Formats: sequence, structure tokens, C-alpha cells
Amino acid sequence: MPCQSSRTPSSPRPSRSELDRLEATLGRRFRIVSVPVEVSGHRLAIIRPESSESLISEEDFERDERLPYWAELWPSALILARHVGSLDGRGRSLLELGCGVGLVAASASRAGFEVTATDYYADALLFTRLNVMRSSGRAPTVMELDWRAIPTTLGKFDVVVGSDVLYERRYPALIASVIARALAPGGIALVADPGRVAAPELPAECEQHGLTVHERHAVPFVDGTVRQSIDVITIGWSAQERNHGAIGELQVPG
Repeated sequence: MPCQSSRTPSSPRPSRSELDRLEATLGRRFRIVSVPVEVSGHRLAIIRPESSESLISEEDFERDERLPYWAELWPSALILARHVGSLDGRGRSLLELGCGVGLVAASASRAGFEVTATDYYADALLFTRLNVMRSSGRAPTVMELDWRAIPTTLGKFDVVVGSDVLYERRYPALIASVIARALAPGGIALVADPGRVAAPELPAECEQHGLTVHERHAVPFVDGTVRQSIDVITIGWSAQERNHGAIGELQVPG
């Protein structure tokens, strides 16, 4: 399929009317709900479709096996949002791969990062834009992105993040390739993974691009009867092995 690379740049502080118009537009197209999420001492109200199952399209699936995973709030996204929210993002840029409804992007924007949020679904970007603006008062840059065809205009970022992006066998190679394309010298990538079958392949794929896994630590996720262990994986350029402290300010706390 052709590369999805349409970009909506960030804008000045959004007005109340802009937020209301966007929320009203999404409300006409979807049954939406507001979900409270605790992130780094703040309660965010994340707007999302009420049911991802209602968004399944046979046409989309037949074309390239698309499923609307973007509409869910996954445990890995919550863990990554909490970790990114604990960082000092002022003066730094952040790229999110597979932003979904924008929980991680919203947390990153609140932490001071200049956020570029990407997803394969255009509708995901609308929800992300709304949730980031509602949560941080700042509009992110949003971009449709196909990991198989990264545009040369993507740019370089201090931090690259992705949550639950390793759920197919082909994805570790794609994620490693995107990180290598987008990560600035001295930057770090953070990948949150709940133990997907393809996750063990990521370190070797990173090495193919001159990247290395610096750290991996497990974070418990508990929500009622749901209990998971989410791995937060820190990736950087292999040359940083000689000066690991160079990325220390952005390390995810254990």
C-alpha cells in the first residue's frame, strides 16, 4: 500500500471553540465515552470510542488485515504514559508510533515534550489531537504513518516511543527500522510490551541498525481482576554503551 504520510502540524494553544468543534465532530461519527486515567499524579479524561468492535470493517480487513486496535486503552499505553509523564520533556521532541487515542501523547505533552503522534488510522489521529489538546492545552503534530514506508520528511526526535507495537512477527524488524530512521544522536526509544510473542526478536533487530537495548524492566499492571507485567524497554544507539550516562536524564525510573 502507499505510504500514509499526511501531516497536521502543531498549532498555537487551542481555543475552547476548537476543542468543542472537534469533540462534536467525533461525537457525530462515533459513540464516545470519557475514561478517567491517573497519570503521574494527574487525572486525565481520555475520549475514545465506546466500542472498538463496532469499528471493525470487513473491507479494511480484506485489504490489509486492518483491525481497530487503536480505539482501545491498552495496559501498555497506560504504563508508558506514566513513565513518559515522569520525564522532563522541556526543549525535547518526541515521536509516538501507533498513538491510538492519544493517552501517551497527552502525557508526553503535559511533560513538556513537543509531540509528533503517528498512527495508521486517520481517525486515531483525530482522537489523539483532541485528547492532547484537552489534557495539555497544546496541539500536537499528527501524521498518518505506515511503518513499511517511512517518508524522508519524518525528521529526527530526542525520544521515540511505542506501546504494544510488537504483536505480529514482522513488527520487531519494522519498529527497529523506524527507530533507527527517527532517533536523534544521543536520543532514546522506549517500547512498552506486555509479553507479545514477537517481543524477544526486538534486540537482534535493533542490532541490525546499530541500536542496542540498554535496559528492560518489568512494571506490574493491576486493574481489578486484570493483572499483567509490562516490560519497558529502553533502546539507544550502540555507541552510547561507552557513555551510558549521556541519556541518563531521560531514563525511565525503575
